[in-house]
Amino acid sequence: MPSSLHTERYELFRQLLIEYRKNAGLTQTDVANALSKPQSFVSKYEKGERRIDLLEFLDISAAIGFEPQKFIDRIQSL
Repeated sequence: MPSSLHTERYELFRQLLIEYRKNAGLTQTDVANALSKPQSFVSKYEKGERRIDLLEFLDISAAIGFEPQKFIDRIQSL
């Protein structure tokens, strides 16, 4: 079984996080500042170098300004 960082579903997850961030007009630095993290934190999860857990996902969704359940529903519908 492939690493969970390298599945098609995780790739979709990462791409959607990037899409939502950009659609919100935010840079990686903007999100990182809202999370009180370095910009490299955002860069690493967007590149797939770092996996995020559920609580981090909820913090990221709040920082970007999207509803986490709608995001999850979008992934499940594909």
